Amino acid sequence: MTPDDHHAHDGGLRADLPRLLGRRRAITLLAGVALATACAPGRGEGGGPGGAVEPGSPGEIPQETAGPIPGDGTNGPNVLREAGVVRRDIRPSFGSLSGVAEGVPLTLDLTVTSAATGAAIPGAAVYVWHCDRSGAYSLYDREDQNYLRGVQPADAAGRVVFTSIFPAAYAGRWPHVHFEVYPDLARATGGDAAITTSQLAFPEAVCRQVYALPGYEDSVGNLADVSLASDGVFADGAGAQTAAMSGDPARGLVAALTVPVA
Repeated sequence: MTPDDHHAHDGGLRADLPRLLGRRRAITLLAGVALATACAPGRGEGGGPGGAVEPGSPGEIPQETAGPIPGDGTNGPNVLREAGVVRRDIRPSFGSLSGVAEGVPLTLDLTVTSAATGAAIPGAAVYVWHCDRSGAYSLYDREDQNYLRGVQPADAAGRVVFTSIFPAAYAGRWPHVHFEVYPDLARATGGDAAITTSQLAFPEAVCRQVYALPGYEDSVGNLADVSLASDGVFADGAGAQTAAMSGDPARGLVAALTVPVA
């Protein structure tokens, strides 16, 4: 994998196709894209200038692309069927793999609610994944790792809390975390069963603080070359997807987001 491969993450089919053709037969990929477009528009690239499709209800979090590196079985490997994927701390790889993602400590605090009523949805399962501090994704860029991926069922208050690290800014994308919401843990076994697919955005100020630290050197220039307004996913508005931040890079950051689903 070359550094240029990192530039294609989530850039849409035009950017993803050349990178993926080296991994899979073109006919298989194109058939999968056609099927996804026909059967699951929320997982596609269209629907708006930022790649989001219109949500099903006014209060629902915007649906976004899962990108080419979901690890949910819709494009290659399926980490959701691996023993050990249900966990709070997603920094280490698990199962037969070893390795720990290093970086500024980050807690992801997500609350799943009903878009219709605002009530918490206990038992909903959330799968999160994101890149490491160099901009690489496990299972794809780093096939010998499965870190920075994990699933949890929501507690009685609809909350899931993951221990992670702050992700990099790679070329062409605003810093973000992917997530999928499932009706329950039993059905969190493949991306086709997700009821919501979206992305969490980080505020610019905290990104600049983190990227001034050792290990994030490449992120400085990448962040300078993109904005929320130019990002291929968040350009149509990221207000509902931008995390509320607390803490600091030295002691650890907390990114909190309410996730209303239909």
